[in-house]
Amino acid sequence: MCGIVGYTGKAAALSPVLEGLRRLEYRGYDSAGIALAVDAGGPLWVEKRAGKLGNLEEILGDQVPASHAGIGHTRWATHGGPTDTNAHPHLDNEGKLALIHNGIIENYVELRAELEKRGHIFKSETDTESVVHLLSDARKAHHGDLAAAMREVCGQLRGSFTLLAIHSDEPGRIVGARRNSPLVVGVGDGENFLASDVAGFIEFTKHAIELGQDEIVDITSNSIVVTDINGTVLEPRKYEISWDASAAERGGYDHFMLKEIYEQPKTIADTLIGRVAGLDPEITAGIDLTGVTKVVIIACGTAFHAGLVGKYAIEKWSGLTVEVELASEYRYREPSVDANTLVIPISQSGETMDTLMAMRYARSHGARVFSVCNTNGSTIPRESDAVLYTHAGPEIAVASTKAFTAQLIAMYLLGLHFGRIRGVLSDAEQEAIALELAELPAKVEQVLETVEPLRALTRQFKDATSMLFLGRHVGFPTALEGALKLKELAYMHAEGFAGGELKHGPIALIDQGTPVVAIMPSAHSVLAEKMASNIQEVKARGAIIIAISDAPLASADHLIRIPAVHDFLQPVLAVVPLQVIAYEMAIARGNDVDQPRNLAKSVTVE
Repeated sequence: MCGIVGYTGKAAALSPVLEGLRRLEYRGYDSAGIALAVDAGGPLWVEKRAGKLGNLEEILGDQVPASHAGIGHTRWATHGGPTDTNAHPHLDNEGKLALIHNGIIENYVELRAELEKRGHIFKSETDTESVVHLLSDARKAHHGDLAAAMREVCGQLRGSFTLLAIHSDEPGRIVGARRNSPLVVGVGDGENFLASDVAGFIEFTKHAIELGQDEIVDITSNSIVVTDINGTVLEPRKYEISWDASAAERGGYDHFMLKEIYEQPKTIADTLIGRVAGLDPEITAGIDLTGVTKVVIIACGTAFHAGLVGKYAIEKWSGLTVEVELASEYRYREPSVDANTLVIPISQSGETMDTLMAMRYARSHGARVFSVCNTNGSTIPRESDAVLYTHAGPEIAVASTKAFTAQLIAMYLLGLHFGRIRGVLSDAEQEAIALELAELPAKVEQVLETVEPLRALTRQFKDATSMLFLGRHVGFPTALEGALKLKELAYMHAEGFAGGELKHGPIALIDQGTPVVAIMPSAHSVLAEKMASNIQEVKARGAIIIAISDAPLASADHLIRIPAVHDFLQPVLAVVPLQVIAYEMAIARGNDVDQPRNLAKSVTVE
């Protein structure tokens, strides 16, 4: 959940460390801190502050000493509140060893008790501080070998973590480790980088190394050594980053979220390119659908909603039975999984801990795994039999927009692929769906060209205490996504309902003036009349109806027109106005759009 960056090389370390933190602040913004190695053998130079990165930058001024190696951290608080003291880095009692951490150390209480018995003095409430004291002792036992000490310490820890450590006795050296939490290496010329995401060093290099589970990396300006937890030297996989630094900039937009909303036509086109006619054999090489009797989609939050839409498409087009599960709940009910189960984890980051652990549970019971992910080289695709990468590029705003529409496209591609190889779809049906998919970027552009009146309309409801979203068929998960966006950004009560369920209880929520967003099925759908009846039910109780429809609707107080499209593909168009409503409501309420309170982009803890 936290953002981590490390640098060692020829440049002054402060600049790349701070720049990396700026690009990683979406991962957590409760506090920020840096540690620089200045004089060999002397104390480290450390500054840290609660709040956003700007709070730290304000106090730095011209007081920062020259250094060529440093580590930095931006925090999403777990153990201990967001205070200066709890901010990372944490130091050993000599002030010569600094550690930053992403994740949770489950056995930190017992570790702390033992360390305090040894005379270590703790200053914070964090689980992380136990690790830095443990590492300090281990380093002494290993005669100053920080990498050997890190391997020993990792063997004593329970939980998920990324760790970076620097010691002033070796000011050009940084040691990192990962378990169930992301860490990548950036390979430069006379300089090397560490970060929880390639965004942390994309301005400086496009060359990266992925690290596997329980691997330790030891870097200097001119060397990178990767070992397993037993000290065996490994040959890591290198890859080239396919996007550049400009992709992570706002590009003239007021907020990253608005930029990412407007990037969706390109995202959709990039995810479709070369795939509509059939998925690359290299993508599907690890998956054999022979004998598959059930598909289970596992995901969290927005990705879960993409999975719900995928269920409709995959079941209809392939004839396979599909279940969609909340990854955070999946393994705890001990579901029935076997070799005839195909599991599809969906994750933007590829590091979502709940999804990763659910996937591992399924794999341990023999399931085949075909993941959908946006981040090359991340843990979930690495541990899958096959992966379909979405091409959304970096998504910086915490509330997901373009990653969601890319996930929808991935679901359609999988449904089309499964239907093709199972012989369920005729050639004519495949061609018709492929044509509709190819037209989606242009149709999303049409929607985006007409959202300005919607922004003005949204501001009229800024004082509303609640907003409801209704949908049927694929419109139902779209309604859920619209409600989630509003909760994330506007901090207001919002709920998504299946239209037919209103009369079974939720209609009691309707009061005079309650805004209700209704996602109308396509005009030719058999559900269009039923949804119109649902609208009349809430309108009769005083609701104000904002309808998203491809046809005129007399019962709507406000109508948002979208182009007509294949029934199953409508969520790609209908979700765009919902994203704009959430964005504009946040603006109207004075909220932070890109970094909403209490949230972080990638949830790497359970």
